[in-house]
Parts: sequence; C-alpha cells; structure tokens
Amino acid sequence: MHLLSVEHLTKSYGEKILFEDVSFGVAEGDKIGIIGVNGTGKSTFLKAVAGLEPADSGSVTIPSRVRVRMLEQNPDFDPEATVLGHVLGGDSPQLQAVREYAAAMEALELRPSDAGLQERLVKANAAMDEHDAWQLESEAKTALSRLGIHDKDAKLGTLSGGQRKRVAMAAALLQPSDVLILDEPTNHIDNESVAWLEGMLQKRRGALLMITHDRYFLDRVSNRVIELDRGRAYFYTANYSRFLELKLEREEREAASEAKRQNLLRNELAWIRRGAKARSTKQKARIERFEALKGQAPEKAAGKLEMSVASSRLGKKIVELTDVTYGYGERTLIRHFDYIAVPEDRVGIVGRNGSGKSTLLKLIAGTLVPDSGTVELGPTVKLGWFTQEHEEMDESLRVIEYIREEAEQVRTGDGTTISAAQMLERFLFPPAMQWTPIAKLSGGEKRRLQLLRILISAPNVLLLDEPTNDLDIATLGVLEDYLDDFPGVVLVVSHDRYFLDRTAERIFAFEGDGVITEHTGNYSDYQQYAEKRAASVPAVPESSRAAGKGGAGRGSAAAGGGKEGGGSAAAGGGNTGDAAGGGNTGAKADGGGTGRGGGREAKLKMSYKEQKDFEQIDGWIEQTEQALQELSETMEAASSDSARLQELVAEQQRLEAVLEEQMERWTYLNELAERIESQKKG
Repeated sequence: MHLLSVEHLTKSYGEKILFEDVSFGVAEGDKIGIIGVNGTGKSTFLKAVAGLEPADSGSVTIPSRVRVRMLEQNPDFDPEATVLGHVLGGDSPQLQAVREYAAAMEALELRPSDAGLQERLVKANAAMDEHDAWQLESEAKTALSRLGIHDKDAKLGTLSGGQRKRVAMAAALLQPSDVLILDEPTNHIDNESVAWLEGMLQKRRGALLMITHDRYFLDRVSNRVIELDRGRAYFYTANYSRFLELKLEREEREAASEAKRQNLLRNELAWIRRGAKARSTKQKARIERFEALKGQAPEKAAGKLEMSVASSRLGKKIVELTDVTYGYGERTLIRHFDYIAVPEDRVGIVGRNGSGKSTLLKLIAGTLVPDSGTVELGPTVKLGWFTQEHEEMDESLRVIEYIREEAEQVRTGDGTTISAAQMLERFLFPPAMQWTPIAKLSGGEKRRLQLLRILISAPNVLLLDEPTNDLDIATLGVLEDYLDDFPGVVLVVSHDRYFLDRTAERIFAFEGDGVITEHTGNYSDYQQYAEKRAASVPAVPESSRAAGKGGAGRGSAAAGGGKEGGGSAAAGGGNTGDAAGGGNTGAKADGGGTGRGGGREAKLKMSYKEQKDFEQIDGWIEQTEQALQELSETMEAASSDSARLQELVAEQQRLEAVLEEQMERWTYLNELAERIESQKKG
C-alpha cells in the first residue's frame, strides 16, 4: 500500500544546497536507511518529509488515512510528565482507553462506594475490551525495561538526555503509526537494547525511514537505502551490504563515463589547436560539440577525509589499575578490578547502560578517584579522551580558532608538518566553513571537530567513550583505519557492534554487581560466549520436559510440531526432528517412548516427499545457480538503466533466498540419508 510521495524536494542552508529535486515514494513494508556524511542534511531531510520543517520547494503528499510519527534526536517533553504517562500519551483509541481505565481505577480506590465511579469503571472496562487494549500497558512497561528504563513513575525532568531519548523511543514504537521516522535510534542505548530494537523494527508492518550509523543494524533492518551526497539523492533497493556493492558499481560507471568524456575532449581540443577555422557547418558543429563536452563536467567529487596524525612515544609503563573499587552511594560499579595495559592494546568495554563503563574511563583519566585500589599512568602517557558529550566546547569560537587553541601546526603520521587550516580541510572543513561559529555546526560536525582536536594533540593512549554517536559512517570507517595503525593503547566504550568487531581484540564486560570479566577476541566472539553461557545456565525443569513427551509429527521449533516442519529443537517431538520431548526417531529426544534417549531405537525412514526431494534437490540447486549467473550477465548489460537495475536486484535477492533454502534442504536430506545408511550398517 502506498503511504506517501515526495516530489522534487529541495532545501538549502544559506549558500549550501542540502538536497535538490529529490523524488521518491514510500510503500508499506519499506524500511529505508538514510546515509550521508555529517552536514549533508540528513536530519533536515527527514524533518521535511515528516512536515516538521518547510522545504524551499517541492512537496510531500501524505494521504489523510496515513499516520506519520517522527522520533527526533532531541525530542520535546513535559518535565512534569511521568515516564509511563509519556509513553501512553498518544491519541489512539487504545491509548485513550488505557488512560481512562487507569484514571477510573485510581479514583475508585479513593471512593470505592461511589456508584458513579463504579459505572465509570464499567464503561472503561468495556472500552478496553472494544479496543483490545489490555496488553498495551504491559507492552509499554516491557519496552521501557528493554530500553533500560526501570522507574516507570519517574518524572521526565529528572532523567538524563539519553534516558529521555529512550522513553521517547518506547513511545514511538508503541503509539500507532503507518510511517515511523527515526533519527539515530541506536544512540544512547546499550548493545542488548539495540538487538531488541532491531528485532522490533524487523517485525514492524508499517514503513520505516531512519538515519543510523550502526552498520549491522542498517544491514539487518533496511531493505532500501537513500544516499545524500553533495545535494543529490541516490536510491538503492538493497540493505547496507548490497548498497556498498551497488555504490561501487555506480562510481565505477561514472568514472568510466568521465574517462570517455575526457578522451573525447582531448581529441576535440587537439583538432581545434591545429588551427581549424569554423567556416563550414560541419566545423561549427564540431566546435559546438567541444563546448558541450566541456559543459558536461561531473559535479566536483566530495573531499576525502584523511586521518594522518602523529602520536607521542610510549614508555614501558602505560596504564595500571590495581584492585580498583568504585561506587555511588550503596551501589558498587567496579569491584576489585585489575588491568595492566600493554603496547597496542585494543580493549572494547561493554555492558548495560549505567553499569559503570564511562566511570572506568573517568577513573583512568583521573577525573574520578577510586574508593580503594590505585590507578597509575606511566610518565610518557599522553591521554586523548573523546567523551560522549561536547559540552566542554566553547561554541562561540569559530572552527579554526577551536583547533588553533590546541596547535597552530600539526605533525602528520609521515612526519611532515601542516597548518591547522590544512588539517581542517583534510577533515572535510573547507576554508569557507573554517570561520563558521561552532554553534552553527551539525551535531555530527561538532563530534568530528572534537575528534580532530584530540588527535592533533598527539596522544598515545586513546579513551573513546561512545565514539560512534553522531559520527557518519564514512568518518567511522576512516577512524577504524586510523586505529589499525595507531601504535598506542585504545580503550573504547561502544554499543556499535560493527565498530567493536573492527577495533577490539579484548572485551571488558560489566556483568553486574561491579564484576568486570575479560574475554579475548572481538565483540562477536564475546557475544557467542555469552549466548552459550546463557543457554547452559538455566536447567530445564522436569515438569517442562514431561510436557513434551510422546508428540507426533515432525516439529519445527514448536510445541507439538507440525507434519512437515524442518525438525529442529521441537518440544513435543517428531518423526525426524532433533526433538526435546521425544517422538519416533527424534535425535536428542528426552523421554519419547521409542525415540533415542527414551528407549529402544526405531528404524529411520524418509517420507515420500523427502525421498522425492532427495532425488531432485541437486538439479534444483543447479538450475537456481544457472539462473543467478544469467541474471548477473543481464545486470551488467543493464548497468546504465537504474530502474531496470533495481528490478533485477530484487529478482537477484529472491533467487539468492531460494538458493539458501535449497541448500538448507539439501543439508538436512543428506544428513538424514547418512543416518539411515549408518543405521542399516549397524
């Protein structure tokens, strides 16, 4: 179903064109990621689409039946409103019913014998039934808990900015909308909350437009990408991984086209320089063609951010924490923690919000003193501390003044020296922008400027506290490359799983009650360990096991299984499933009358459908692979037709999904055949 249309949308800021002549449509099921470097106008673009900020020209058409809701980076709030009240504060009939029921209950508790209040409660109860709203308050509390907000009655005015953003996120998810617009939804939430939000948005039925720097999140949630680049919008029907491939193909086509244009220009210029006079119509036409070719010059390429900054020499003693304990009031955040940094250490620090991650960096930086234990820095250590906020920036300063406060001349990684203005240009602050007051920069541009000032101080120990907040993907990529070659020590607090995978070689995990555990590897390695540990800790109660005994059919992750499921992890058994709860031949069966692990072993046998599939599966796979090969050749031929290319990309994604299903079926059938053969031999 079509939800909204954007036609010829244009917006400029002073002399800078943010986006120009942008047109596209949004349909139900679209999950669109907005990508672009800081300062390209991504947030302004979303506000214009949502109708919160006027465009210079163009229009956004939203049918009257369509509800659009936007979660901004800094949402408005009533400081006196409670957390739960804000989340339930929408205008939908369900939310109104919940609020009326809660008010009726509260009033009746004060005057239980009041007949009028009793009648009010009866009507509220009927409204709850009518709008199927009984689960809404429970869902609101669940969403808040998953986003790290546990005091549902707290007033919004007492919360931090990050906490208020999470409350607003819960409200945006709960309150009905056909088009949900999110600006940096993963900022200020921990890794577990990001994973939960990812799942919620994947299941969401309406359309979604979002700005995010979290590449794993973007890859798993989005099915379309809009890239804003130098005022133009480029459209891709793809997730983030596929977008990177398509963008590379587009840039290669543009480069080939420009090379061809330059070659033609050289030939025409040589002809003109030979002294040919424009006497004939043919000669005039050739000169006109030369002028036309000159006018076809592509838009000047965007500057490439360069991060080449020298660091200071590091001695043997770097950072040493010995038996460090620290807490607030009765709560212990860090308990008996030891750490000795080694050269080129790369440590990722993870844990729930409020667990003490930033506190650990503050202890190392010396802005906090431990309750017990010691924190020692080596004599050659020069700290570079990239904090979560930029409140210490004097926003009345101009960009170049802010950098010159740190250094007039900057030594680069190759040993050369350049001016502060030249370094600003490398960080995508052109000369005209260098005299802009910091207050006029976007949030991402301020973060990039803060990062530059830290790096030009030549640190050898970097403390990075949520460095991915507000930085665009291009800047993050360059920062990751810089850290690859950085000879010092890096400790990074981050919820960005991709960034941690790229940079961390050790993980410090805040496990609760002040305990910090150490794990070798990146974040994905730690996550696998944590999932295995969580799966092994809770034992399955006997009552739960008994409930699954004796089932029939081939279960697929279901209690009691169906007839034709895939047969893995079913509670309730199946003919060929790896069933917990038995069945005729469930491997790992727990107590099923004739299953393995519950008695004598029954004879394995393929069903009629399995036998037919087993005979034909190789041919199906070959056909699908051949179709993909032919499609790839067709895509190459249609590379200049963007509309046709998008159709072909959709077909390619469909075929890849088919191939993946066929390969899974092939694996299952071959494993089953091997088990049957093994049973015969036995």
